[in-house]
Formats: sequence, C-alpha cells, structure tokens
Amino acid sequence: MLPFKFAAAAPTDPVDDPNAIEDTVKSAISWTDRLWNKVADADMWFNILFSSIRIVIIFIITRIVIKIVSRIIDRTMARKQEGKIRVNPRRFITVGELMKNATSITCNFIMILLLLSEINVKVGPLLASAGVLGLAIGFGAQGLVKDVITGFFIILEDQFAVGDVIQTGTYKGTVEVIGLRTTKLVSWQGEVHIIPNGTIASVTNFSMSNSLAVVDIPMKGEQALDESVHLVKRALAGIEDRDLNIVKVPDVLGIQSMSTSEYVVRIVAECLPNSRASVERQIQSDVKKTMEYHEMSNQAALEQAAAQEKDEGDGIGGA
Repeated sequence: MLPFKFAAAAPTDPVDDPNAIEDTVKSAISWTDRLWNKVADADMWFNILFSSIRIVIIFIITRIVIKIVSRIIDRTMARKQEGKIRVNPRRFITVGELMKNATSITCNFIMILLLLSEINVKVGPLLASAGVLGLAIGFGAQGLVKDVITGFFIILEDQFAVGDVIQTGTYKGTVEVIGLRTTKLVSWQGEVHIIPNGTIASVTNFSMSNSLAVVDIPMKGEQALDESVHLVKRALAGIEDRDLNIVKVPDVLGIQSMSTSEYVVRIVAECLPNSRASVERQIQSDVKKTMEYHEMSNQAALEQAAAQEKDEGDGIGGA
C-alpha cells in the first residue's frame, strides 16, 4: 500500500499537461498582443513625437534667451565703461559675469522644470521640498546669506574696486580682493584685513575722485607777506610738469594763521587719488629749497655789501 500512495502523490509534469501548455501559449499571445497594441498605438507615438519636439524647442529657446541676455549685459557694460565717470574696467567684468551667471542659472532651472513636466514628473513636490530645504539652509546660514547679498550689492553698486583705498570702520587699506563673502584689505604697513561683507555698514572711498593736498608753510614774522608769497609761487612754478600726480597749478591761499613770531601760508593742490601725501612732500621740498636758496642769496649779498663797504672804508682811511 505504501508504494501506491507515493505513486499517487507524485507531481504531474507540466509538459505532459495540455492545460498548462495552453495557458502558457495564451499568456504569451496576450503579452505579444499587448506589446503590439502599444507599438501600433498611433496616439502614443504622436505624444512621444510632440513631447520630443517640445523638449527640443524648450532647450533651444533657453539657449537663445541666455545668449540674448548675455549680449544685452555685455553691451550695457560696454556703454557704462565708455561713460565719463572713471571706473575700474575689472569692476565691469565682475558685474557682467555675475549677471550672466545668474541669468544662466535661472534659465536652466526653469528649463529643467519644464523638461520634467514634459516627461510626466510632478514638479510640485520637488518645489515644495526645495522650498523647505532652502528655508532650513536660510535659517542655518543667515550670516553667510547676508555676506553674499551684501557682497553682490557692493559690486553691483560700484562702491569700490580692487586697487581702491577705502576705510570701513577702523580698517583702512588698499582693496586686494572683493569676494561675494569677504573683502580683503592691505594696510600701508602690510597688514591684511579680511572683512565679512555683512559687517560693512559704511565705506569711505579715497579713490573715487581727485584728492586735495594741503600744505602749511611757516614764515618768519619779520619777512614781508608779498615776498613770501612771491617765493612760494616761484617754488611751485612748473611743478605740475615735474610731478604728474598734480592735476593743475597749486593755489597759494594766503595766511592761514599767525602769531607774534611767525605766520603760516597755506597752499592747496588738486592731485590724483591716493597721491596726496607724495604731493605734499614734493611741495614742501620745493618750497624749502627755494627758501634756502633765497636765504643763501641774501646772505651772500649781505657779505658782499659788507666787504665792499669795508674796502671803501679802507680806501678812504688810506687816502
């Protein structure tokens, strides 16, 4: 009995089962029919074709918009650079590149959203997730965002450029690097100050316009004013040719202050930006040399007159 039971429980081979073969054939035919229906579906191919065309059109339009906006930015920067206001050319290059990069990022972002919608990807949840992520980053990096925004407006508003001498707060020096997050200043002693842009509340730019050199020359009280002014003007004659930092002939304003023993003559000279100290030294040097030469001439004249008087006295005594 036991062998009979095992023989009765043995599985049936599917190859020998006509019903299983028939089901397999029907399943294969059904899958083939569905595949053929998909392949032969004209609406599907039209949708794919139109979607492909729209994708290509979106891509081409994006490239055209970026190119047109970049060309407009280049022409605008070129017109501003040819204007009457003196501006560092590197400043225009920086601003133009920033604006073109911002345009490219914005257009490409919009293009990606449109392409995703064309392939039936829901962009709503993506935008919501991006908004939440941006909000979290904004709360966690408020200082960084403030630095970047301030740096962008520093460059855009033309507040200062590389090579300008500026002062912000207690820091004064030459601008070496302007970044979107920090600005690097180098003082005249070589100290390097790295300042976050978000902390720059006010800026004094010493390189935006010409400087004014002011020199006070002390004169002896017994010396005539007209003589002093004449000597100063003679010392400054042609100084604008000797020192190219001087824009025009210095002006002798007259007496600035006086006491019982001396009076002070003030001289002002318009000069190029950041050249005030060197121009003041040049003016003082020229005036000093002229005054020394004048005193030496007077001393020589007095000695000559004394010698002549002595000779005349000796001649009269000998006679």
